[in-house]
Amino acid sequence: MNVVCDHLRQHEPSVTVWLARGQELLEQAALEFERAWAALGDREVTVVRMWGDHPTSLEPISDGIVVLGLDKAGAAVKADPGFLDRLALRTTLTIFDETHQAIAPTYRRVVQALSLRSDSSLLGLTATPGRTWADIAADEQLADLFARQKVMLEIDGYDNPVTALIDQGYLARPTFRTVAGESGMKLSAQDQRGLAASFDLPEALVARLADNVQWNLQVVRTILDLSTRHNRILVFAASVEHSRMITAILSVLGVDAAQVTAESPARHRDRVISRFKGPGTQTMVLSNFGVLTTGFDAPAASAAVIARPTRSLVLYSQMVGRVIRGPRAGGTPTCEVVTVIDPSLPGFGDVAEAFTNWEDVWEAR
Repeated sequence: MNVVCDHLRQHEPSVTVWLARGQELLEQAALEFERAWAALGDREVTVVRMWGDHPTSLEPISDGIVVLGLDKAGAAVKADPGFLDRLALRTTLTIFDETHQAIAPTYRRVVQALSLRSDSSLLGLTATPGRTWADIAADEQLADLFARQKVMLEIDGYDNPVTALIDQGYLARPTFRTVAGESGMKLSAQDQRGLAASFDLPEALVARLADNVQWNLQVVRTILDLSTRHNRILVFAASVEHSRMITAILSVLGVDAAQVTAESPARHRDRVISRFKGPGTQTMVLSNFGVLTTGFDAPAASAAVIARPTRSLVLYSQMVGRVIRGPRAGGTPTCEVVTVIDPSLPGFGDVAEAFTNWEDVWEAR
């Protein structure tokens, strides 16, 4: 946001477009800009929220920032094909948050449309500068979109900024372990072929695992064990039904447990998340599927149970990232990550290693 403020001060009038997915991530961006501009701004500018039920009118914006949901952008173009062109004429800086998503065809078209002006710039933000663990072609597409120009925080005495941030207390020191990896489920030859051909686990295989009684008992035992040491525990479930089941079992056992999914009403979601972020000393478990991997900020969360099998290093890193805020950033000194992933996979047992997994792809040709 300091970069955005610098840009707006140097280019008056000017519009910055901030692209992201998900209500939490978008609202976080709008609020953080307002905080930054209050300290660094030199004039009145407009902050336009453009996601969910917010209108897509461009009338009020000639100087300031548009926080634009990617799904909202797609819907606006369908209703009005000239929408992005008119926005692009005012835009001199586009920022794509969680930019590893940028080469998805729909999102890439949005980025390219906003680059209409010769003086426009593009900035991507991500803690995982790649698309996959093993598909180098997709990773290279991402690098090419940003002209293979990657800027990384440099800290004296450290080759990897993540290691420095852990040592300095901005990030929690994580402990990784696997206790729920043995499901007792036999893989067929077809399952094994699917695993070999996919960069993530096939949905059918995940569904079978989520229904496996033995595996789920291990997941519940893991959460109960963590509840003896942690006040706020995040659970990443394999499906909506899986999340409901885990929450129900924990509630029966007397644990304060709640869940949010994409199907949760907004009021329920806000109430549950607010309680989870609250200062209470009683242990609370928050289970979710597909909602809290990005844009969710709960500094008190110090443990994560990844009961959602994945071979995606990007998704895995995002889930781990929800619990690694350190004491100098309002979080905890240490955190525990219990996962169904084999930590021997490259990057799956070390947040610093995950961050630099794609360095070779970004090297200039």
